[in-house]
Amino acid sequence: MKKLFITFIFVFTTAIFVNAQEIGVRFGGTNGAGGAALDGVFGSKIGRIHADLGFYSGGVGIDALWDFVYKPLGGEAFNWYLGAGPTTYIGDDFWLGVCGEIGLEYKFNSVPISIGADWRPTLWIVEETNFGADSFGLNVRFRFGK
Repeated sequence: MKKLFITFIFVFTTAIFVNAQEIGVRFGGTNGAGGAALDGVFGSKIGRIHADLGFYSGGVGIDALWDFVYKPLGGEAFNWYLGAGPTTYIGDDFWLGVCGEIGLEYKFNSVPISIGADWRPTLWIVEETNFGADSFGLNVRFRFGK
């Protein structure tokens, strides 16, 4: 069962990152646990998916958030976003929940790099019901295309 679950995670994350418009790293954690995550963004005219595969304190976390608000803030380079989606943490225990996301990002014109900061409050539902509001991250991504 464990091998099947790991295979599912690999296939899921590969499918997400193959179509990504931005790929990079998110520094920060989930509920105060420090770590780093592979960070990918792909979108359309109705929003974008912001997905992470993170490695935190002896476990692996997966977030797949739909940013349904993505708007310029005083120009095309500086943007803010708001979204929500499922999250999971697999370590000694299995945690499943939903998290929100609000963030700011800046897209450099001279180089295809985006940097941003976000806050992700999380409501854990499976293993124990728990709310955490101490998940902050710094994103650095390489942009493909525009």
